[in-house]
Amino acid sequence: MAGVALENGGGGEGDSRAPLKQCLIRRNSEREHHGVAASSLRELRSKACDILTIDKAWEPITLVLAEDGTIVDDEDYFLCLLPNTKFVALARNETWTSSCIDGGTVWLSRESIDEVDSGGEKWKHLARQLKDDLSSIILMSEEDLQVLIDVPCSDLAQELSQNQPKTQILQDTLQQVLDRREEERQSKQLLELYLEALKNEGSILTKVSEPEAAPLKEMEVDDTDGRNAGASTKTSLHGKILAALKEKPSPELSLDSQDLELVFKEDTEVLALALSWDKQKTEAVQQACDQELSRRLQQVQALRSLKSMSKGRKSCPGETG
Repeated sequence: MAGVALENGGGGEGDSRAPLKQCLIRRNSEREHHGVAASSLRELRSKACDILTIDKAWEPITLVLAEDGTIVDDEDYFLCLLPNTKFVALARNETWTSSCIDGGTVWLSRESIDEVDSGGEKWKHLARQLKDDLSSIILMSEEDLQVLIDVPCSDLAQELSQNQPKTQILQDTLQQVLDRREEERQSKQLLELYLEALKNEGSILTKVSEPEAAPLKEMEVDDTDGRNAGASTKTSLHGKILAALKEKPSPELSLDSQDLELVFKEDTEVLALALSWDKQKTEAVQQACDQELSRRLQQVQALRSLKSMSKGRKSCPGETG
């Protein structure tokens, strides 16, 4: 890769505590990566500021994964990442953008995704993601999974450079993932109905015992509406995301990982106004999106770790020979 200058980082304070991990870093607005070795997340932040010449006035910086924008702020999580993981250093008030190319994986912007949809070639972009990294299945939305399932097996096999039997197994796996999400959605929906029934039962008992409490609650609701009337209703979320949040019983299972992160990071009050929800329901959905995103990323990390271990074992006989 052009412009990669590996820094050994020897003599650092972290050398005696943990082995150095090789990483690749860049600014959000740049494509050129710089190699750096660090034994801790704190050391990586410090070296990133020096190498990328980030002014002290723009610190503290935030390190995110270049692949999907995941914020890395935990030392244990940093140690679990594979060597040569790509990071983007965000200065204060900067936000990660998904329209970047890293490691052969293309994260499309919303405009380009719409163009792909209209051209009927979206499945090819999804197939290339699978070809680069099979674990990206976990990060796909239900719509993306269905697109790949509906593609003729012969066409998908040709795009993946695989034979048709293996491709058919892959499509069956995609269907299983889709079915599992549907089962999770139905289970969650049943649980929500049960909890709602308990809540309604408790509400009836409360009204019977305290009949004068109802007018006060109505006044509180009216006061809340008055305060929210002056707030901004503008949201940066795409129309498809808002539609999924409104229409799907478990929207976190329908959205891809980028959309999940956007929902979680959106201002709760703005999102509540855009969806015509109360703050409590909006916060619950945002937390569900955050948990689903964390679960998917943990699964991806586990798959990659297993893949790395498998490659290491396969290389051992060749080395001894």
